[in-house]
Amino acid sequence: MSDYHQPVLLQEVLEYLAIKPQGYYVDATFGRGGHSKAILDRLATQGLLLAIDKDAEAIKFAKENFKKYENFRIEQGSFDMLERLVATQGLTGKIDGILLDLGVSSPQLDDPARGFSFLQEGPLDMRMDKTQSLDAATWLSNASEQEIAQVLREYGDERYAKRIAYRIVQARSEQPITTTLQLAQIVAKANPAWEKHKHPATRSFQGIRIFINQELSELSSTLEQCLSVLAIGGRLAVISFHSLEDRIVKKFIQKNERGDDFPRDFPVTDKQINRRFKRIAWGIKPSEQELTINPRARSATLRVVEKLQ
Repeated sequence: MSDYHQPVLLQEVLEYLAIKPQGYYVDATFGRGGHSKAILDRLATQGLLLAIDKDAEAIKFAKENFKKYENFRIEQGSFDMLERLVATQGLTGKIDGILLDLGVSSPQLDDPARGFSFLQEGPLDMRMDKTQSLDAATWLSNASEQEIAQVLREYGDERYAKRIAYRIVQARSEQPITTTLQLAQIVAKANPAWEKHKHPATRSFQGIRIFINQELSELSSTLEQCLSVLAIGGRLAVISFHSLEDRIVKKFIQKNERGDDFPRDFPVTDKQINRRFKRIAWGIKPSEQELTINPRARSATLRVVEKLQ
């Protein structure tokens, strides 16, 4: 199993989640179960791990490879179903740790048929949940030039968004854009300044993928739900891979570290401020040793907080 998927920042996640053998945990981004397996191996039979993933292939993998774990549950759905899925287990307010490993998983990226990679030919899909109706090709064939530019700029941080959007609309008028390499080539030709060691289609593919899967809005919703799901003393660990995700995570944590937003001159003591979180680990990056084994981990950042009340 470890050969199939290298879980990012695994030792750091285990250390900062401080796994209790009889504790209750949620891996809200199961993927191929690298983190889940390591957590389960540290749990006693009285403990429980609930895993969530919207990808049917991940669910199939879990059911085939995690049969020996009687204290493991897997549910298909978005992680913004967290509150409801935890409630079905009767564990609201009792969860000792939650892991969010954000973005696209390695198996999704490595499978050309999923349409996430700009390096391999495949259908222009990009759906994490294949039952979802809107895929990337359908959206690109119907979106206006302004809509495309906005998505590339807001979700991909693409500085040449308007130029790329114009070329996409121009190209689709000649023939439908249905494959990954087709789109990657259009973007590459439209990009006048390629970044060193970065494919020119990287930002555009990221932007379209995030938009198609509503990743940022679901992340914001999920983070808020963690407050009610976690037990006092429970920990939230989030691994992000780009600045848009990390910005949302940081703002959420900082807001709940500060607590109640009283006016500056309001007469209140520090103990009366309703702080929800304290920091356990901040901005943890992969070691050089890990990067040698798993270069894809290079952009990963881990942040861990503990619920106070």
